[in-house]
Amino acid sequence: MDFAFSEEQEELRRTVRAFLADTSPETETRRLMETPEGFDRALWRRMGTELGLQGLAVPEEYGGAGCGPVEVGVVMEELGRALLCAPFLASAVLATTTLLRCDDEDARKRLLPGLASGELVGTLALTEGSPPGPGGPGGAPTRWDAEGIRLTAREAAGSWLLNGHKMFVLDGAAADVVLTVARTGEGIGVFWVDGVAAGLTREPLPTMDPTRRQARLDYHDVPATRLRTSRGDGWDLVSEVLDRAAVTLAAEQVGVASRALGMAVEYAKVRHQFGRPIGSFQAIKHLLADVLLEVESARAAAHYALLAAENEDPELPAVASLAKAFCSDACLRATEQNIQVHGGIGFTWEHPAHLYLKRAKTSQLLFGDPAYHRELLVQRIGMDSSPNAVGGAE
Repeated sequence: MDFAFSEEQEELRRTVRAFLADTSPETETRRLMETPEGFDRALWRRMGTELGLQGLAVPEEYGGAGCGPVEVGVVMEELGRALLCAPFLASAVLATTTLLRCDDEDARKRLLPGLASGELVGTLALTEGSPPGPGGPGGAPTRWDAEGIRLTAREAAGSWLLNGHKMFVLDGAAADVVLTVARTGEGIGVFWVDGVAAGLTREPLPTMDPTRRQARLDYHDVPATRLRTSRGDGWDLVSEVLDRAAVTLAAEQVGVASRALGMAVEYAKVRHQFGRPIGSFQAIKHLLADVLLEVESARAAAHYALLAAENEDPELPAVASLAKAFCSDACLRATEQNIQVHGGIGFTWEHPAHLYLKRAKTSQLLFGDPAYHRELLVQRIGMDSSPNAVGGAE
């Protein structure tokens, strides 16, 4: 493996960073997180048509660039740095990867060009936990395994009808294409549902992170088209998608952590106490050095995982769990210590530090928390044969 980014990949990074500096400053992030959809559709289409970001991993025959996971990871890292309000993870990663990894050529031809251009927004509806009640704890936990799928699919007159609900669906209220994981009489299947299909009700959920929207979806005899897959049970397809999504999210977490560390370092240079910059105090030096070590280690783990996905490495499932667990912890620590260095001002609404902390916390739980992935890692390297545990709750 070549662990250095190529010049083309570094140029992609510079281009995306410059684009985000112009289009997604903090003021725009704060504006968009208060809007009903949570993102700017016009900017989303620009990302697809001018930069081709949504189509990076899409083959040229479907209107994409034909790149791979490493390029998508480079983009995700920059999106994390900027806290871009956009459904990139839901659409360009989850939905697009599902279509690319299935064997349904008709679905790919019909959906991928729109997803690649930004004309469509897609998502994957998987988890079915429930949030805590008004009185506090008590909601059903979020599961990231096949046992957590309860939404049913039944054939009727040559079509499929879905019944049940999905929770914590990324950008589920705005998605035009909702790929839904459901249980059939034979096992697990993945189904394509139109975002405005009859019987589908979508309700935005209040979330800790206002820059990444989630929704509850209720299905009442919703018509759907089943995606074809040659992997036997559809959960094999879903598992592949989740591993690749976890790797991509790890790259975003590196971007979030790197930006939080940069903010802390800059503040330590200009904030004075007792007549000297606080960055000159040994306690602050040690704190920032520890965070730097974790961030760079997380960067190495995420990059290795991206390369494993690029090369179809059979060790990808284990590597994905390792990267997700380590990068989640490193990102959360970096954003927490950023607030610690800033002191009182770091707790205020006006300062952006809390936005990075909230992104770090929700990303830590997304696709399973670190404890869940450490258990998966143990199982995947053959050290334990116990069944999959429940994933971290949202």
